[in-house]
Amino acid sequence: MSLVIGLTGGIASGKSTVSNMLKEMDITVIDADIEARLAVEKGEPGYQKIVAEFGQDILLASGEIDRVKLGSIIFHNAEKRQLLNNIVHPEVRKRMSDKVEAAKGSGEQVIVLDIPLLFESKLTYMVEKTILVYVDRSVQLQRLMERNDLTLEDAEARVKSQMPLAEKVALADAIIDNNGAVAESREQLVEILRGWGIDSL
Repeated sequence: MSLVIGLTGGIASGKSTVSNMLKEMDITVIDADIEARLAVEKGEPGYQKIVAEFGQDILLASGEIDRVKLGSIIFHNAEKRQLLNNIVHPEVRKRMSDKVEAAKGSGEQVIVLDIPLLFESKLTYMVEKTILVYVDRSVQLQRLMERNDLTLEDAEARVKSQMPLAEKVALADAIIDNNGAVAESREQLVEILRGWGIDSL
């Protein structure tokens, strides 16, 4: 039996750090952001649908989608943004499901889906357990300002655009408190996995 775990967090909460820890443990991590990029590459069904809806104008000379141009269209138009999501999201879910099935077929004990908007996009049906990487809001803002060289105002705007981490706490099966050192977060991760019967670490 394979256990499928959903890993989520917020911007600058340290989710990528925990994702990397899992990879170091030789656990398969399927990253929604990577799958979203692959889903719209030239020749993919998602690519064809986007070009059909948004036209040839959004393509670069190479034929690849001009992400900046597409981004500027959907940023100012909620209807177009919804249209794009309706194309991309099902493709991403399909790609992730296919990879989960392949990993199960290889007899993998644990499979992790790294999904930033796990709760917001109501994708918990794809996983059996959920882990939330949590930091206090002040720490989140500080890390985001340092990482992306943002003003406090810009950092706050980005944090506010997401569901508050405090709200996600109530939805998650397990929490990693990432306010401290990386080693402490790793200890928490190992404890959570052991609690779920995963001991081969």
